[in-house]
Amino acid sequence: MDSDSAQLIREAIEGDQKAYAEIVNRYRMQIFNLILRMVRQRDEAEDLTQETFIKAFNALPSFNAEYAFSTWLYKIAVNNCIDHFRKKRLKTYPLDNPIPVKDGELQREFPDQNETPDSGLMEKERQTQIQDAIDSLPEKYRQAIVLRHGQDKSYEEIAIELDIPIGTVKVRIFRAREMLKKKLREQRRLLML
Repeated sequence: MDSDSAQLIREAIEGDQKAYAEIVNRYRMQIFNLILRMVRQRDEAEDLTQETFIKAFNALPSFNAEYAFSTWLYKIAVNNCIDHFRKKRLKTYPLDNPIPVKDGELQREFPDQNETPDSGLMEKERQTQIQDAIDSLPEKYRQAIVLRHGQDKSYEEIAIELDIPIGTVKVRIFRAREMLKKKLREQRRLLML
């Protein structure tokens, strides 16, 4: 730190108001711009800049002259913004409490996530339908989709294993997915009849 700044800080610690004013004049715009980039609202940035200097002046006796004053001041400004964001958090409500609205209260309803006796059977049926749809795909599409989703292989690995270009792998997987969607949609429609 230069001797001029060190002298200014010593004078401010001793209570010299002119020294305080000079520190504010030197660093105000830098601190304001830093805070403005964080909060993005001019009026909040003004308030937080003032708070930063108040906090800095209160902590001035603890400043270590071995470090840059501006870095120390920036850290106070950033911490001040973080505190501001913590205080400003949106009001939250517990999930099981009703939400007050102008016409009364809203109750939340949540689906029952407990397994029913038939849920395992339904899942097994769904898996069977998916496997049947995969098995009905033409060979080149079935290979690609099984390698990608059944064996979690990358497009590159599939291209090497099938000895085809990576673009062809992507096309086959895309077409296989489209065929599966169509088949599963038809099955669902038939079940609804």
